[in-house]
Amino acid sequence: MRGVSDPISYRAAYARLSQIAAELESGEADLDRVLPLLEEAKEAYAACKDRIEAVRAVLSGEWGPEETGPDGDEAPQADADGDF
Repeated sequence: MRGVSDPISYRAAYARLSQIAAELESGEADLDRVLPLLEEAKEAYAACKDRIEAVRAVLSGEWGPEETGPDGDEAPQADADGDF
């Protein structure tokens, strides 16, 4: 499992979810492997959900001036004309 300090990218998490779904849907997954697959899928789903929620927050304007961006830098500020 990955820790908070080692985030998984959206693309990687989504790809892993797709792989896990295909393996489970095939019916070929060994019963002893199902629980670890579900735990990994839960983690990948949470990573995807977190990324989507972060994008929604930025798009809806919830990413205020005192907050920082995903890279730790201050969020970009628009001037009076709406330009950055």
